[in-house]
Amino acid sequence: MTKTKITKISELAELAGVSTATASRALAGSDLVNKKTRERIVEIAAEYDFRPNELARNLRLKRTLSIGVVLPLGHEVGQNFSDPFFITMLGHLADGLTGRGYDLMLSRVIPTDVTWLDRIVSAGRVDGIIIIGQSNQSEVIERVGKNYMPMVVWGSDIPGKSYCSVGSDNRKGGALAAQHLIDKGRRKLIFLGNIRAPEFAERQQGFSGACHTARIDQIRTLDVHLTADAAYSALVDYFGNEEMPDGIVAASDIIAMSAVRALTERRMNVPEDVSVVGYDDIPLAQHTTPPLTTIRQDLSQGAALLIELLFKRLAGEETGSVVIAPELIERGST
Repeated sequence: MTKTKITKISELAELAGVSTATASRALAGSDLVNKKTRERIVEIAAEYDFRPNELARNLRLKRTLSIGVVLPLGHEVGQNFSDPFFITMLGHLADGLTGRGYDLMLSRVIPTDVTWLDRIVSAGRVDGIIIIGQSNQSEVIERVGKNYMPMVVWGSDIPGKSYCSVGSDNRKGGALAAQHLIDKGRRKLIFLGNIRAPEFAERQQGFSGACHTARIDQIRTLDVHLTADAAYSALVDYFGNEEMPDGIVAASDIIAMSAVRALTERRMNVPEDVSVVGYDDIPLAQHTTPPLTTIRQDLSQGAALLIELLFKRLAGEETGSVVIAPELIERGST
């Protein structure tokens, strides 16, 4: 009679009469677990067909000493690692990982099916994974996250999700940006960004909520891509055919900078005619003309938390998600 397949490390630990951390270490071949116990746990795993994608990795007697950093581009296929946001985040991650003696392996993924993350996990080339952004791949990440423990995601803290995430309070950030413009006397506001990504959707929700509370009725949302050229082209078309806003909240600093460029070419002055707020506070934001008002996500703190939580999970420890408070940084564009 075939025994019921188990899919969770906690179920294996219960059958073996050990803690989840001990079961995880045993499957990883850790010397912290005595040989007899390790062998018994591996035998139980095989008996109950316990084969999450992490099993092949953990059964090896040594680690790869590499961490995968994955950028899924389900909603923004034109975005690259050269994007200033990713360059900043990757710099912090690389510093933190090399400080722990680990290499960083980059993967830019344009999903063509729902198994793209399974393939990365099962390849056995990395000891753990940091995913930068959920894109429109939340369901894939959720499914894999149920069984693959050494994974942390930079993104939204989606209610009910099974995986660990780190990210800013996007709703609060969107609300801060809108309220800042409202306090400046702006009444015709627009949000720029691709809201198919959870982070951007939450920023738009915060923006809309603040406008509703302040009884600002003239608000719009424009679907704008993240790459500078695509955002600029879309905004040139929009500004040439629609009523001009007097306040802009952009889902990223890159979109905000593209908006300033498009406005300037229409001989609109920033901030006299139109105030502009970005999001992220990438290093370039303070060097634009005018310097960009933005919502700061502390990417240095975010990268440190991603690494800290990932290594706790590598050691078999369950971890919760972390939400970072955003901060309004006022500069010349408002």
